[in-house]
Amino acid sequence: MKPFVFSADSHIMEPADIFLEGLPASLKDHAIHARKEGEYLITGTKDKIIYRLRVGQHREKALGDNERRGIREISGRLEDMELEGIDSEICFPSLGLWLYCLDNADAEAASARLYNDWNDGFLGGHANRFVRCGMLPVLDFSNTLAELDYLASKGFTAAMLPAVSPPNLPKYNSEAWDPVFARAAKLGIVFVMHTGTGLETVVIERGPGAGIINYTNQMTDAQQTAMYLVSGGVLDRNPGARVAFIESGASWLVALAERMDEVSVAHANFVLPKLSRAPSQIVDDQVWASFQHDRACITSAAAGLPGAKNIMWGSDYPHAEGTFPISRRIVDELFEGLDVSDEVRRNILGLNAARLFGVEPKVATSERVAA
Repeated sequence: MKPFVFSADSHIMEPADIFLEGLPASLKDHAIHARKEGEYLITGTKDKIIYRLRVGQHREKALGDNERRGIREISGRLEDMELEGIDSEICFPSLGLWLYCLDNADAEAASARLYNDWNDGFLGGHANRFVRCGMLPVLDFSNTLAELDYLASKGFTAAMLPAVSPPNLPKYNSEAWDPVFARAAKLGIVFVMHTGTGLETVVIERGPGAGIINYTNQMTDAQQTAMYLVSGGVLDRNPGARVAFIESGASWLVALAERMDEVSVAHANFVLPKLSRAPSQIVDDQVWASFQHDRACITSAAAGLPGAKNIMWGSDYPHAEGTFPISRRIVDELFEGLDVSDEVRRNILGLNAARLFGVEPKVATSERVAA
């Protein structure tokens, strides 16, 4: 019998002019959009280049199949989910991923609201197939709290925070974040941190090995943010808050949990604030992570190691580093040769995510699709 499969990482393409057309005239200079300039495709605002890609290079296609109907149309998306054997998924933006590169709090808040309203209209009619994930402004925490309340009123169960705290904001070990995490806990909204968000650029190296280094470093970003949230006490003081790291792998959570446990005991005199639980327990209680290909987290989950309790598989549809269009094969290969119980397999493939986001684990796709 086919297990319930939930993809904890997928993308949708909001309208290209959503911010250009939606923001008031006073804020249009801060509208995130893509445009052609000579041989480059530029993503940014009127005066700020955030991302630049040379058009026509083979690398452009390798970034993912952004021309698929399924990234813009529900009917095409459901067809692709049937192809992939994915019953439900959480969807993240495309242009909106750059929201945290804005430096104007009003424009950030207005852009988040535009995206959230569009997201609600686009996905809201298919509640059990798609988890609606809102975007939260962070430059002014009063805006963050207001948008959390708004999302809750619309029935959202997930909202994005940047995976890396942007410049000029408190780091994630700061008590300044406590009201935000307390509000999310009260409302039952999961904080989702998608890789690459909060950074002006994900390119930290241009020399030898840059392609591998830059992508792998995004795992390090998630590891650091998780470490700050646990060690700084933000999660411990707000035990109802839940955080999910997306597209950063998941195997690192076990090593991080063990390392923090070791330090919290061996160097207890230097540990401030004092935590009410072991760091590994905080991770198991409040931290989730999605992965695509790394199998070490599966064996850790099977062994019951701290840090591997809440791992979730994700396809990263339709990006090249993801598993589309061969997710069915990849899912089978992930477990080949591993001593994993059926319960652990079902948890990883869908039930962990269903419990986190409040989705009924209902199988909606067929056992297999003919090639």
